[in-house]
Amino acid sequence: MTPTERRASVSLASIFGLRLLGLFLVLPVFALEARRYPGGDDPALVGLAMGVYGLTQALLQMPFGLASDRFGRKRVIVIGLLVFALGSFVAAHASSLHGLLIGRALQGAGAVSAAVTALLADLTRDSVRTKAMALVGGSIGLMFALALVLAPTLSAHIGLSGLFALTGVLALGGVAAALWWVPAEPVHAADAPRGKLSSLWRQPDLLRLNFGVFVLHTVQLSMWVAVPALLVQAGLPKAHHWWVYLPAVLASFVVMGAALFPLERRGHLRAALLGSVALIALVQAGLLALSLAGAPAQAWGVAPLAVLMLVFFCGFNALEASQPSLVSRMAPTALRGSALGVYNTLQSLGLFAGGALGGLLVKELGATGLFGATLGLSLLWLAVSWGMRPVGRGAGGH
Repeated sequence: MTPTERRASVSLASIFGLRLLGLFLVLPVFALEARRYPGGDDPALVGLAMGVYGLTQALLQMPFGLASDRFGRKRVIVIGLLVFALGSFVAAHASSLHGLLIGRALQGAGAVSAAVTALLADLTRDSVRTKAMALVGGSIGLMFALALVLAPTLSAHIGLSGLFALTGVLALGGVAAALWWVPAEPVHAADAPRGKLSSLWRQPDLLRLNFGVFVLHTVQLSMWVAVPALLVQAGLPKAHHWWVYLPAVLASFVVMGAALFPLERRGHLRAALLGSVALIALVQAGLLALSLAGAPAQAWGVAPLAVLMLVFFCGFNALEASQPSLVSRMAPTALRGSALGVYNTLQSLGLFAGGALGGLLVKELGATGLFGATLGLSLLWLAVSWGMRPVGRGAGGH
């Protein structure tokens, strides 16, 4: 990477990280802390409050992506982060679960993911873009692990409202990074040929990637409705869950660096993507088997779950790096923000579906029904992705 590419990658990864650290600090304790609010005794409503963030993200990712193509990336990023901070402070002052739901919806309205990834694509060459996206994906995984370590302690001292307030402050830190650390964006060619937006829906491989990110985040958020309870049943107290998550996340970075980047250099990015999808499906099959085993699985202790979490994060981090990189290569340059807007819309819909359906499935069918559904989705994703064409390092999207 050139110095500008390194600066762009690190600074934009920090924006993702600051924003997502706040979100992830809330995630491990939300389902438990939300029960203390009026209306918090309904698991389906709690799941909706978790997932509504993804719904408003889904509604606004595309408009934000289009706006970044037309009016500039940085301007859109700053506005979105300010909206996200506002939603965080609204949730911090909520006195009921419905108030939390409104705050979470406002958080989702700060839909900057497409603009951030489009700016990163603008500032990096094709040959290093997967590595740049991996830094963003790594920041996501690292913030998730850090949040799992910090969330129980912070929640005990400042409560859920304090966590939301901290989330707002971190978002304002992201605004500062966007204004003063991120390199200047390329001159916006307003008069350049833009292409037709409908062309994005006629590329089969883009559709495969959009479907894939929807399933990935549906599965991811659904898992966190049930996995914490499995860890408790296996004998690991809630405050110590990070003993499983943090080593799994850190080890997955090593595995990704040793496997994904060499495969990309050799032109095997499609194989790496399909292998990562297979890992996600394998984890769901393992979780289903543990939930079906019941008491015997609990007697095995935490080790099987720790192995499954390591495998999951290996697949998840590789997909978080490779999929948006492929989208940015396949899309026409003048529609890159729009293409990533579509991609992030499906990602956000996945977060909404994972929260809402995950809570409903656990309520109606238990963990076995949940993991049966996530396994089916993962296998469908693998089948849909199988026909993807190979994409080389220097492939562009036109």
